[in-house]
Amino acid sequence: MVLQELARRTIDARYRPFLGDEGVDWFIGSGASDDHIESHFRQGNLHCLEAGGDLVGLLITEESTVDLLMIDADRQRQGLGRLLLAQAERLLFAEYQEIRLETFAGNVTAVAFYEACGWSVSGQLESDGPDRIEFRRYRERAGTA
Repeated sequence: MVLQELARRTIDARYRPFLGDEGVDWFIGSGASDDHIESHFRQGNLHCLEAGGDLVGLLITEESTVDLLMIDADRQRQGLGRLLLAQAERLLFAEYQEIRLETFAGNVTAVAFYEACGWSVSGQLESDGPDRIEFRRYRERAGTA
């Protein structure tokens, strides 16, 4: 599936600095990445971003959460992530007052991106795996800027 290839390529190119070679190789080699994409595709909560006829990004939403937002490694820093995040916000704010997302604490690029897009850090999540940062955003009330 093209979506799974995009995810594998992007994870391979961008996640090694904070997950390490072993973590990335396991995640891709185990099929966990492919399974995650496929299960959300079947559930109907996976959205695609195309540009110039090419699949360049994917978005998974789950309840009030941006579960995954990914732009092809070769197409990053072109404003596509902002487009896809804005779409996520439109979809989720249609149903929820408060929305959330998580990213790996070591993914400094993603942390800076979400902060630049107006998301606020609400806490650090610790687990058996790499630490994650939780972000939240609240729907603006009508009549506010």
